[in-house]
Amino acid sequence: MIDLRQLRYFVVVAEEEHVGRAAERLHISQSPLSRQIAQLEERLGLVLFERSQQRIKLTTDGRTFLSEARALLTHANRLESLGKRLGRGEEGGLCIGYIEQAMHANVLPAALSAVREIRPAMHVALYNLNSSDQLEGLRQRSLDVALVSEPPSDDDPDLTHRQLLEDPMLLALPVNHPLADVERLTPADLQDMDWIGVKSSQGQNHHDDFVAACIRAGFTPEIRLEAAEPYTALGLVAAGLGIAMTQKSLNQAAHPGVVFRELPWLTFTMPLWAAWHRVNLRPLVETFRLILTGPESAPFNPNNTVVSFSKEQ
Repeated sequence: MIDLRQLRYFVVVAEEEHVGRAAERLHISQSPLSRQIAQLEERLGLVLFERSQQRIKLTTDGRTFLSEARALLTHANRLESLGKRLGRGEEGGLCIGYIEQAMHANVLPAALSAVREIRPAMHVALYNLNSSDQLEGLRQRSLDVALVSEPPSDDDPDLTHRQLLEDPMLLALPVNHPLADVERLTPADLQDMDWIGVKSSQGQNHHDDFVAACIRAGFTPEIRLEAAEPYTALGLVAAGLGIAMTQKSLNQAAHPGVVFRELPWLTFTMPLWAAWHRVNLRPLVETFRLILTGPESAPFNPNNTVVSFSKEQ
């Protein structure tokens, strides 16, 4: 493979048509410069210069080679510049996996808005995947950051994580429901109600954990309908088709036909974790991770999960 340093030496000698002047311009001695040009000619099996005591000049083949050498060096310089910009996080994109909760709780939109302020030209690809597929994407390096309900284990050799939310749940009732005006609800009040479940990308474990929490509280939910995501479930609640549990972080004001009640005795929450690969984080990925989680030394604050960065960072 051609040595780029030798190509640069060749171009300068060709421009100066004098080894002495070229050596001065390159800040090296004449003898090493002459050896580098001779080695390049030997590697190529090509005579690049016609030599005389006064000067050297390019052969016909040398002029053809000079044009291509300049083009290659220009591309090499551009590639080096691109690499440095990527290294500083100035270019490149993000591939982010997420579950619906990251959107509904405004964690992902707020973080994307913050990073877009400092990297306005950044390209972002979003993938709505269940937690296990996201973690596999991190291992395969097809994802940069994952927002999951089930994090990798603490001793995972490849991945690490940090909790972003422990979202409490609220009971959603139609405004005209018999229980809507009851100040303190009990498990017995919910025993014979029609429930609306949510089939989310968090999978069967989420559903099973919800049912188990209800049973521990003292009742078994009769799930008559299942919605694809929480906002659909709330629309069904507003239509009077049942009651549902929904995370507190959802925008409750967007559902005028629904009232919400806290159930302190129901120990069921919706956790959200950020996960990423332990090694070789690009600066842009690290910036986005810090926006999501804050500094590693900072205590977790569920009410302030997004940190701000100046454009100089």
